[in-house]
Amino acid sequence: MSMATVNQDLESIKIPGTTSVGWDRATPVNERVDEHGRPVSTSIPFGVDDPRAPKLRQYNHPTVQNLRDQLREYNGIRGLEICSPEDLDRIIHIYRRDGFVVVDKLLDTNRLENLQSACELELKKILSHRPTNDRRYNAETGRLPHRYCYGTSSASRHMMHNPAWTDLIDLPKSTPILTALFGSKDYLVWGGGGDLSLPGAVEYQHLHTDGLDSQTNGEERLIYAREHFDISPTMTFSDLDFRTQKLVMEFVPPGITINFTVSELTWENGPIRQIPGTQGLAQKPPTLDQEPLWMRYSTLVGVPAGAGIFRDTRAWHGATPNLSKEIRALPSIEYAAPWRTNETFQKSMPHPIWTNLSKHARNICRKIVQKPGMWPHGAGYTHPLAAARQQAFQNSIGTEGYVEKSYTDPSSAGTALRLFNKES
Repeated sequence: MSMATVNQDLESIKIPGTTSVGWDRATPVNERVDEHGRPVSTSIPFGVDDPRAPKLRQYNHPTVQNLRDQLREYNGIRGLEICSPEDLDRIIHIYRRDGFVVVDKLLDTNRLENLQSACELELKKILSHRPTNDRRYNAETGRLPHRYCYGTSSASRHMMHNPAWTDLIDLPKSTPILTALFGSKDYLVWGGGGDLSLPGAVEYQHLHTDGLDSQTNGEERLIYAREHFDISPTMTFSDLDFRTQKLVMEFVPPGITINFTVSELTWENGPIRQIPGTQGLAQKPPTLDQEPLWMRYSTLVGVPAGAGIFRDTRAWHGATPNLSKEIRALPSIEYAAPWRTNETFQKSMPHPIWTNLSKHARNICRKIVQKPGMWPHGAGYTHPLAAARQQAFQNSIGTEGYVEKSYTDPSSAGTALRLFNKES
């Protein structure tokens, strides 16, 4: 592909709207690459194959059209409830029941337009790193083709250096909801990013959680569960019967992610799928070859732009095929429970951005803000390949830190290879 064609391709990126990006026929179905961009054997644990995916990454291929016909007829949760931000009781009820809830009109026009522009710009950065083979794009390490994450593509591992993301942290309509769901206003910001899929992401991503719940911290969780249960203040967690202990675990999540819709989720453009009522389960999700059709179609079709999807990070979810000609992006802010330990928090927010936040936002971001006069290591450098991100972070921090690699259990994370930046 010539440089002129490359530039034209990137300039066509538009969110929302049609684009010429995507549908790279040269990229085999289910192909994944390692940290250097080399295709890896399916026997190596980089992601998970979709055994029922179309045979070719081509818009009008018969197997793609067959899947498109199925999605047109069956895709989407029937009777999906979309709440108003003011209906707090209904929001809490649905979230406790399902492990997720959709809330409309979280973003005003200015915030939505700023976020759409930021998503476009950051995707251009990701795709500007061209592959050395005949593929049209560098895939992101460990992910299925045409799928990327804004957070994991950043060398700081988060987007907390970007004002379009940090402006989402303390919204007038989302903060009261988070306070109610966590049972406290002292929850924390862990970071932010969000996934996206290009047109031609023909595979289903496997169902997973955003981290396994250790099912510990019972005494700490009980503090935040008391407002939902009539429990004597003299009783400890160990005093409770098993059923009540289980309810405490279910009702007090270790984390909540808000994914913001920058365009409508349709039956065709790869809407996220959520499996209701899975937030308290200890068992692993079914693999793609075992997943029933109703789970594949359990998607949030019809969620409009400007809404927010509040997700218990333990609930089973996954990305679905984008068979359209539109980019589907779901930028996110990730929140942690007040009792979470420090070990997973990374200094990803510049101090000048932190000082301009609201008082509440500064408080809940206190564990991720970098010290004055120092830029967060790796922030602003974006690359789909893990080796390039690791090198950028290492170049920035020198001998004052290191990168820890983690090959995660596929059932508990969307990416097989994760980089955790450690400061000395």
